[in-house]
Amino acid sequence: MEHRRDKARHPDAPRSGNGASYQHKRDRDAEGCASKRFRPGGQTFCSVPQSLSIRRQLYERDFPVYKQPVEVGFFSLDSERNFFSDSRQLRYYSDPGKSPKLNLRDGHHDRFIKRDESVKERLDHLLRWILENRVKLHSRNAATSSACTLGVDFVTWRGHLTKLLTTPYETQEGWLLAVSRFGGTLYISEVETEAARVNRENRTERHEEMMYWGYKFEQYVCADDVHSVPDGRGVVNTNEAFCTVVQTRLADHKLLFSGEVDCRDKDPKSPPAPACYVELKTSAEICTPKQRSNFHRYKLLKWWAQSFLPGVPRIVAGFRDQDGVVVSVETFHISKISQLIKNEYNCWKPTVCMNFCSDFLSFVKSVVKEDDPRLVYLFAWEPHRDVTFSVHKDSEYTFLPDWYIKEMASHRTAETRQ
Repeated sequence: MEHRRDKARHPDAPRSGNGASYQHKRDRDAEGCASKRFRPGGQTFCSVPQSLSIRRQLYERDFPVYKQPVEVGFFSLDSERNFFSDSRQLRYYSDPGKSPKLNLRDGHHDRFIKRDESVKERLDHLLRWILENRVKLHSRNAATSSACTLGVDFVTWRGHLTKLLTTPYETQEGWLLAVSRFGGTLYISEVETEAARVNRENRTERHEEMMYWGYKFEQYVCADDVHSVPDGRGVVNTNEAFCTVVQTRLADHKLLFSGEVDCRDKDPKSPPAPACYVELKTSAEICTPKQRSNFHRYKLLKWWAQSFLPGVPRIVAGFRDQDGVVVSVETFHISKISQLIKNEYNCWKPTVCMNFCSDFLSFVKSVVKEDDPRLVYLFAWEPHRDVTFSVHKDSEYTFLPDWYIKEMASHRTAETRQ
């Protein structure tokens, strides 16, 4: 039986945990507090806050400190999703020109291998990278904190942080984020909501094809090396990926996260990663002022958040017609996006996004105290609701694999003996 944290239940949260009943003494003590909501800005009314508000005005403060992200490593996933601690899947951007007339529908039915989205990889690939690089990570962060084995507060995927940044402005899709503390570090892994599962399993043929278009655009503008040119006649295989691993700090939260990178600049004089990386996007062509306004208000928010986090400086977007033909290409510099949206009425604000993310991480720190990889705190949110959580011991939500726990534990044991 799960311990109820609030009266309003997230619709996708389980009605009963599969694991043991679990209620901390500090949770019982907190029930007598005058208020159970986390106060944005880091202060709380009581020792264990029970919820976090997403009201935008609470986060309209000064922009929080966000250190320039530093790439500490990378890895590749091949056509069968096998992990390699190298850059074999890194591709190089090749400018297609302003009006390239690229047919994004080509190859959808006969040259397309799609990754099985029902297979939930959780943090596994990132954890494999950590195991192979833990000595380097430990030495890099040795001067910061001995309380954390890795020297960072949080480990997660860039996509999970992107969802947090956009939460104050999201009106359609909720999320579930599982959190466990292990070795002093908090690991965050997304859990698919029931609504997301239903949507994934019931996509229309048109929706599936339009998802393919984004991958096809990448194939048209990416070369395998600096001396080759893109080959639009090949197979599009969405199992393949190149991922950067970056370290940074948001306010007082030390972050280690990974995200997929589409390609890098071919210019040998380009700055070191991640500043040499390029994000690729496709979008419907903009024909009216209303369409441009909607593009600024909704799509640019997610584009900005996704690239700002890892320090990717520019997005190259292919604008396509209804038949899936790219009719124009435009470059968006991340540092200039805030200027693009400033004239939009009641538009999103980067400071609100970053302050909410920072306060959510503070909320997690204040809640997840026990160091136990089998204990999962499931944070849940739906549009127009507060963020709440439930606690699960030895349940279906446990996501840190045994091979990772054992390897990290043996490494810590070996260190204490030295």
